[in-house]
This record gives sequence, C-alpha cells and structure tokens, in this order.
Amino acid sequence: TREESSYFMNKLPLFCFALSVPFQTSLAFSSIKPFALSGLRASATRNIGPPSLFKPVACARQQRTFSAFKMSEVNKVRPRTTLDEMDESGELKRKKAAWCNWVEPGSESFPPEKDRYHLYISYACPWAHRCLILLKMKGLEDAIGVSVVHPTWQRTKPEEDEHIGWMFRDPSDPPVSNLNGHGSFPCTYCIPDTVNNAKSIRELYEIAGDKEGKYTVPVLWDKKKKTIVSNESSDIILMFNSAFNSIAKNPDLDLYPEDLRKEIDEVNSWIYPRINDGVYRCGFAQKQDAYEKAFDALFESLDRVEEILSKKRYLVGDRITVADIRLFVTLIRFDPVYVVYFKTDQSRIDDYPNMFNYMKEIYQMPAIKPTVIFPHIKTHYLSSHPKLNYYGIIPKGRKVNLDTPHNRDNMTST
Repeated sequence: TREESSYFMNKLPLFCFALSVPFQTSLAFSSIKPFALSGLRASATRNIGPPSLFKPVACARQQRTFSAFKMSEVNKVRPRTTLDEMDESGELKRKKAAWCNWVEPGSESFPPEKDRYHLYISYACPWAHRCLILLKMKGLEDAIGVSVVHPTWQRTKPEEDEHIGWMFRDPSDPPVSNLNGHGSFPCTYCIPDTVNNAKSIRELYEIAGDKEGKYTVPVLWDKKKKTIVSNESSDIILMFNSAFNSIAKNPDLDLYPEDLRKEIDEVNSWIYPRINDGVYRCGFAQKQDAYEKAFDALFESLDRVEEILSKKRYLVGDRITVADIRLFVTLIRFDPVYVVYFKTDQSRIDDYPNMFNYMKEIYQMPAIKPTVIFPHIKTHYLSSHPKLNYYGIIPKGRKVNLDTPHNRDNMTST
C-alpha cells in the first residue's frame, strides 16, 4: 500500500464519480493509494532467497538496515507520493520497494526465529492481505505477531506537515471520522502496535531510519534489530512459505513448489501488471488513453483467467499456489470497491462463473476466510480520500453470499 500526502490533493486531475459528495464540491483526484511493487525478476543468479519471477528487480541483493538513532536525518525526509510514479503519458509506473532484506535459514543478519519478527498490515490492502494469508496457511500465528492499522487515514504528524496515512488504534477507542470531520468509523478489528508503541506506520519507518518517505504496508519488522526487514509483499510471502518451516505448524504445505515454479512465474508475469496492478492503473490514470489502455488489458486478462479456470481447478493445476493467493486478493475486492472506485465497470467477478466459484472456494478455506474483513476494505477506500467522498458515506452495495456451495470440488484439470 502506498500512502498519499493530502498536500497534493488539489494538484491532481478531476476524478468524478457519484458518491455522497455535494454537486458544488470540486473533486480532485486525491490520494488513491498505490501499492508495493510486485515487480518481476527473471534472473536466477541471486543467491539470497529463491530465484524466480516473484523476486523483484528492486530488491535484488539489496540489504538495508538502519539504526534507530538516526532521527535527525529522518526528520529531513519528505513523504513521497504517487505523483512521483506517474509518467508523461499519464500512466502509473511503480517505483522499487525500499526495504528488501531476507529472512532465511543460516542467515547471520535475519535468521528465522520464533517471536523475533512482527508483521504490520492493513486488512484493506491487498498486498498486505496476501502476507497475512500465507502466515495463517503456514501456521505461523504463534511465531510472528501481527498488528492491524485503522482503515481510515489520519494526519500522521499534523504539527509538521500535511501527510495522511495509516494510524494504529485500539478496538476500545472511540470511532474515527474522516479528515472533513464526517463519518463515524469504529476501531473494530484493529490491533495496536505493542512492539514499538508506534502511533502510525510512518513512525515505524522513522524508527528504522527510512530515507525514502513512502510509508507503506505490509512491514515485516525485526524486533531484535529494531528495523524493517522488508516492505515488499512478493518477498514476504515467499519467506513465509519456506524460511520459517522449522517453526511453522504446517511446514509441509508448499505454495511455491519447485516443480510448478516456472508455471507460477509465467502466470504472474501477466496477472501482476494487468490485474493486480491493473486495477490501480485504471484508478490512477490521469489521461483517457492511459485509462483505456489499462482497462482493456485488465478485462482481456480476466477473460484469460476465466478460460484457464474452465479447464483447471487452480491457475497452474490441481493444487493451490501463491499464484492463486495473489489473484484472490484482487478478486475479492473487485466488486465491492474497484468496480466503482477505480472505474473497472465493464463486468463484475460474479459475471464470470468459473472465476466466481474459484473465488468462493478460496474464500471458504478455514485459514483464509477470517482474513477477509470487508468493513475495513470498504471503509478505507471510502473514508480515506475526503476530496472524493466528502461526507464519508459507505455504500451498502449488493448482498452476495460467498458461503454458498462452489462447484470446484469436481473440477479436474485438463
């Protein structure tokens, strides 16, 4: 998740859609969040972590560890925004993730140890969501702690600048309003930071001595070194899949098996840019041509997924893999949020029979269903951008029962 500074709200192009905003109000395309780069790496030369397309170029062999005592330097960092990731054609171009260390057996810097690491997430963020899913599926709940931010962005340092971002709350705290003072968004499901007692995700980055200024989730934190291990979700899910097997409850579950890696990487090579990131390329587009290009690529790729799932139970065969988890977190948000918010309105996921049943099957898995918190998902998008939804009204939406039987049990890959 990339967080935005409200300083830029009035400098962005008009972003119009029918929410609960007064007709007279001028809407600026505010801080619709970009998310952590899930870039692709084809080279197998890296010897830190498993080689694959899931290894971002941005993180290749990069080790960053800052002392917690560099606050004088941190205070000079200006929060970066999505405007830094737009090219002249109006398209979103992802920047590299800044923290790309690796936990792996035998590592002197970051060895897998119980109670050493902590995961910071937002239930609203798909990139953070897939990390939580891997943690749950591998049975790492007792080995790695989790903190969950409130879905509504707030001023992180109102006395210093206008940056808005992720804030921690306790479930017993009173409801939060949006920056216009409207709405009442409860702190249900929030889990405060008991490791650093931070009030915001920004504060974590500053403790670690961050110099990039993009205060994003997920964050994998090293409690011993008091620093960020990684904020790249593509890396974190692979670490959770294999690096912690010695302390995982489900060490034999392999969501990135050696014999399927080539297929997984190939599928991700087009699902990431066209679907996972594709919805954001639609939502962030600042020119009509850029929007239509992303829109067409998105729905061409959804058609391609539907065709694959008409012949296979999962994306690469008869077993679930990280490829399915990466796709699922986008599909589950598509109808309730992206169709309206990112203007991806050609079709809904439940218009695709194979994909809809596939999504229901994954949603109903015992380790996954508890990680899908729709109130946080909807509240974040509709309450964190006050220029777009002035009064913070959350649409009720259609009632879709995701617990109805799916038809994937009898599916045989052909």
